[in-house]
Amino acid sequence: MLVSMVLLWFCFCFILLQLKPRRPKNFPPGPFTLPVLGNLLHLTSENPLKELKKLKQSYGNVYSLFIGPKPAVVINGLKTMKEAMVVKAKDFAGRPQDLFVNDLTQNKGVILVDYGPVWRDHRRFSLMTLRNLGLGKKSMEERIHEEIQFTVKTLEKSVGKTLSPQVMFHYAASNIICKVLFGTRYEYDDETIRVVVRCFTELNKMVNGPWAMLYDSVPLVRKLPLPFSKAFKNMEIFLNLSTHFVNEHKKSRTPGEPQDFVDCYLDELEKKDDSSFSEEQLRRITFDLYLGGTDTTSNTLLTGFLYLTNFPHIQGRPPNTTQFFPFIS
Repeated sequence: MLVSMVLLWFCFCFILLQLKPRRPKNFPPGPFTLPVLGNLLHLTSENPLKELKKLKQSYGNVYSLFIGPKPAVVINGLKTMKEAMVVKAKDFAGRPQDLFVNDLTQNKGVILVDYGPVWRDHRRFSLMTLRNLGLGKKSMEERIHEEIQFTVKTLEKSVGKTLSPQVMFHYAASNIICKVLFGTRYEYDDETIRVVVRCFTELNKMVNGPWAMLYDSVPLVRKLPLPFSKAFKNMEIFLNLSTHFVNEHKKSRTPGEPQDFVDCYLDELEKKDDSSFSEEQLRRITFDLYLGGTDTTSNTLLTGFLYLTNFPHIQGRPPNTTQFFPFIS
């Protein structure tokens, strides 16, 4: 009996040691790691920034942590960050390669794919095309003003009623980016935009939540019907919508006279027979650009709306930083 208990204990310890994250050769120093958890306990305190500051004092401006089984390097200080981001820019140009995100995007698109020739080609094309379509120009400002009129009308209709500003700003930002990508705008009560915004909201929460971490960490659960499977269904909904738009543009567009991003990409596709450009990449890149052009914008608008609501006395005054954000003064 005693021998069995000792052997069982040794087996248990051996398994724990196998699950303990190990620092690769020449990896920056860092705190002691726990099996499975890594250094998560350092990040779950009431003030994780304070914990990170303590680690900086112990290990210097560059140290390592393990978020579960995944290694991460923490860089502190302006000089160190400048060396990483400017002097050694190519070494740090890649994107975090989470398995959940990779499976969602199939390693296609432009925002979440890793650094390489495909990323460079599509980034260059996307930036050039978006600028040609008005990004940062007066024409984009006019589109925004047009959409704001619909937002104002929605607010006026909702006086005395319940309203979700988060959803409203998602609709507004979605319409602006949809005009650029597909040349299409939707009314706020249209079922299509409601479905798309819901899918993106759920996707974003899932990617940044615990289910994505579970998917990355435990291979055995990936085929189970757990909540993360909904993210793949939501992705498929958007890709089907994107396919519909691409097929419609094929029928209606005039080659050489692009009206939106999809037209520009199809023109480029005709020029390049043997390249990384493809219809599948187009579907994926519209997802990336929609996500990048909608989520951050709508959340920024929501934050400004929150401050205007909490400090109504500033609405009639000329805007300046200290009036809109009283905590700065």
